[in-house]
Amino acid sequence: MSKMDGLRAMREARYAENTARAKTSAPAAKKATAKKPPTPAAVAPAATDRADAAQAADTADTADAGLCGHRAISGRTCTREKGHAAKSHRYA
Repeated sequence: MSKMDGLRAMREARYAENTARAKTSAPAAKKATAKKPPTPAAVAPAATDRADAAQAADTADTADAGLCGHRAISGRTCTREKGHAAKSHRYA
């Protein structure tokens, strides 16, 4: 058996497992949708609390020693001074 044959067999086994799982979980999904969804008033405060907390964390990070505060994709913040002339950022 070649490497590609082995990969093909593994892919087919995974596909068969996923289709079997999808067939058995369909009734469970129907039961879950039959329940009454939560009211928007109950959901909204939690979302705004998280947004306020994230905004406060950003403000706290940038307020420390007048840092740039630019965020990278990885979530790190720039440690250079605010309004730096350098084109690149230093993340920590």
